[in-house]
Amino acid sequence: MAFAIVVILVIIVIGLVIYNLNIHKKIQTFNNINQRINNLSIVQDFMSIVGERISVDQKIQKMNDTLIEKYEIKYSTIVVFDGAEYTIKASNVDRKHWNSLKSLQNVDMFKDSIATATPKYVTVNEEGERLPYQQVEFGRAKSAIFFPLYIDNVYIGYWIIESGTPHDFDNVDITILDVVKDNMVSVLKNVVHQKTLEALDRIDKFTGLDSEAYLYGDGKKIIDKYTMSTVCMFKITNLEDINIKCSRELGNKVVKEVSNYFKQNLTSEYILVRYMGPKFAIVFSGVELNGVVEFLNDNKEEIEKLQISLENINEKPEETKTAKKGRKKKQVVVSPRLNFAVSTYYKGTGLEEVLKKLENYLDSAPVGENDINNI
Repeated sequence: MAFAIVVILVIIVIGLVIYNLNIHKKIQTFNNINQRINNLSIVQDFMSIVGERISVDQKIQKMNDTLIEKYEIKYSTIVVFDGAEYTIKASNVDRKHWNSLKSLQNVDMFKDSIATATPKYVTVNEEGERLPYQQVEFGRAKSAIFFPLYIDNVYIGYWIIESGTPHDFDNVDITILDVVKDNMVSVLKNVVHQKTLEALDRIDKFTGLDSEAYLYGDGKKIIDKYTMSTVCMFKITNLEDINIKCSRELGNKVVKEVSNYFKQNLTSEYILVRYMGPKFAIVFSGVELNGVVEFLNDNKEEIEKLQISLENINEKPEETKTAKKGRKKKQVVVSPRLNFAVSTYYKGTGLEEVLKKLENYLDSAPVGENDINNI
């Protein structure tokens, strides 16, 4: 009888063990599924961030904030090498620790991680210890995972997550975070072009206007508030003649006068840029083409009435070398001549293609053309 009871108890225990193992397996399966769902969700969030009309640095910071929120990470820092130095692009760590965080590539334990493109997990065993890469900070981080970042096999920096608890990442699935890291690299790769455009944007020294690159960066944020806008490009058609027959100094003054006139007559939602040489571009954000043509006609007429001159200027600069003393110098007066091309831009399409079409038209137009053309 006692033996039978023991056998029954053993069977019950074995049954409970098997049951617990099945429950544990199901929990693990659920956790894996949940991690995959979170991973898919964060990929979608990343793609949404890429499409937002914000600066590259803002996108990277928002991406880091998303990582912290989705994975409940205590500290997350993204460091990128810009070709000259390592720069922290996003972090929720106090700035007083940034110098050590942007120097991790010099720490021996991470050099091998960078060389082999593999994550590195480090932790302490006791509360009183500190991580080897920490210099003056004792209590902030007790465990960390270091991920080197590569774009097309080129090392560009690293992502490091940290916790204030020892061994906090012992049970973290590194492969899942590795996938997140790969998606982060994809985002960084996608914003390289935008960063290039932001870096290319310069202020034209003669007019004080932004360059063409502005239209594809910050300018696009204004333009794409609207479904449709009108794009105009105009050319000072007689600028080359003024430069040759009069002087480049007078030509520069013509460029300034024309740009100043438009700057004074355009609202902040309308974007004026120095496109190239004698060409300028205006984007009338949210305005239909018909309304723009009337505005351009009025302004074109006024601009071409301008009488632009420089005091004490000769027709040809070389004449000053042989001019007799006391000879009266001739004042040259010119008026700009403008040729316009306009087209419609729709949000989500290629703004650069619209501008290229307008530029090609103006460059191939007859020399004497002086009109407003709908392309």
